[in-house]
Amino acid sequence: MPKSAIPRVGRLNRTHKLSAAGVAVAGAAALVFAAVPGADADQGAHRTAAQDVRPVAFATVGSVAEAQQATIAKQADASAEKGKAEAAAKAKTAADKERTQQTAASRSTLRNTVSATATAVQPAATAVQPAAKTYTANLDGWIKEALDIMGRHGIPGSYDRIHRNIMRESTGNPQAVNGWDVNAQNGTPSKGLLQVIQPTFQAYHVDGTSWDIFDPVANITAACKYAAAVYGSMDNVNSAY
Repeated sequence: MPKSAIPRVGRLNRTHKLSAAGVAVAGAAALVFAAVPGADADQGAHRTAAQDVRPVAFATVGSVAEAQQATIAKQADASAEKGKAEAAAKAKTAADKERTQQTAASRSTLRNTVSATATAVQPAATAVQPAAKTYTANLDGWIKEALDIMGRHGIPGSYDRIHRNIMRESTGNPQAVNGWDVNAQNGTPSKGLLQVIQPTFQAYHVDGTSWDIFDPVANITAACKYAAAVYGSMDNVNSAY
């Protein structure tokens, strides 16, 4: 086709021509770049390198995180071990305390058992002992009490013979005093139920009785002790002695 048939082609100035040439060159370069072997590979290599750089950075951060996690794990393990140790120590302390309490309770139980046993035995021992004996405040009671004391001291004598001699000597009057016999003439009158002089009473006094010569029991026991020494027993005395 003739150039005159294309509208305004003949009118392109220098600028337009340079622009068109640039476009053409760019297109050619694009074609050349596309056609050059390894162009895409180089570009891929650049991309791979860029991609490789990022994982290196990530790997560094990951390593730090892993180290931190390892440290935290170690601290956690150490804390757990410490907690176990403290728990074991507390458990041991509690066990020791419980054993101490059990031991104290056992000792207390033993003491209470021994005390209860002793208390249970005490009444039995007390029950074996005879009840305190009482005596009437008359001649019958005085003779019976004197006989019990004489029995503990091994002094012989019987109720009937003691009673008979008392009635002959004082008619049963514990305050009786003989002011006319030879003893009275010598200044030592006979006194009491069995008419004992003071020196004889003191010499043959029986332990556990009164030192008063007019005391009925003391007078009887001293006279019977004297009669046992001189006559073998008050039962052998049938007259003044």
